[in-house]
Amino acid sequence: MNMIAKLDTDITPGGPDYDTVRRVIELISEEYRDQPSLEAIAARLNQSPTQLQKTFTRWAGLSPKAFLQAVTLDHAKRLLRKEEMPLLETSIEVGLSGPSRLHDLFVTHEAMSPGEWKAKGGGLTIRYGFHNCPFGVALVMVTDRGLAGLAFSDSGDEKACLEDMTCRWPNAEYIEDRQATTPYADRIFQPGRWTSDQPLRVVLIGTDFQVSVWQSLLKIPFGKAVTYSDIARDIGRPTAMRAVGAAVGANPISFVVPCHRALGKNGALTGYHWGLTRKRAMLGWESAHA
Repeated sequence: MNMIAKLDTDITPGGPDYDTVRRVIELISEEYRDQPSLEAIAARLNQSPTQLQKTFTRWAGLSPKAFLQAVTLDHAKRLLRKEEMPLLETSIEVGLSGPSRLHDLFVTHEAMSPGEWKAKGGGLTIRYGFHNCPFGVALVMVTDRGLAGLAFSDSGDEKACLEDMTCRWPNAEYIEDRQATTPYADRIFQPGRWTSDQPLRVVLIGTDFQVSVWQSLLKIPFGKAVTYSDIARDIGRPTAMRAVGAAVGANPISFVVPCHRALGKNGALTGYHWGLTRKRAMLGWESAHA
């Protein structure tokens, strides 16, 4: 095997801002039912409300109050509310603009062949790098065909995150190369750099069933959500909800292939491989940019 699980570069954020944002997200995610005020949150973190508001908004793209509204169950239910056309309908109204439309056009994908999947990454060279992002530390993994992996960790957990991802394709060769992954990281989390004329190329490495689920996830509009049963119906397997859930959980390109937009019945967030706090953060971030 050529699997290498190591981290040569220290990418820990240089200041306290990231830790502050992480603690605010955790607090809001755990206590959103109590609707804590900005003043109460700031007091818990021993910071001034004004400074906390500025720090959080700069990093997360929305205020603590807006994020609080985004993580409530009512918000999740609104995301799931049916419109006149099916939520997974691929056609988009002519003239629709804004980040949500750009995101739909920004990502293009292809799937590896069943033979390539069975080789468990054999013959593949995967370059990887860790980058700071609005959701903590992002592990970006690329091949010569495009983005193959996107995972997340908190500072200090990078090696465990890398081992989790490399175990998926144990026969691949892994090379730490932030120079190769930086162009991807710079575009993924910046809506201003989502362009239809230069789409982000994604390569899906999985079983045929997994790929069909991941392709269905790519149909979910930015700022929307669906249930696992919606996805099962979309791929023509209406009774395979448990298998669909497993495939969603195994998605190797989190956020870009938006498994965070898959919710349980009645808006329940259910599980998320990289943590429910991060799932809430992603849904809140999208609400701010939709």
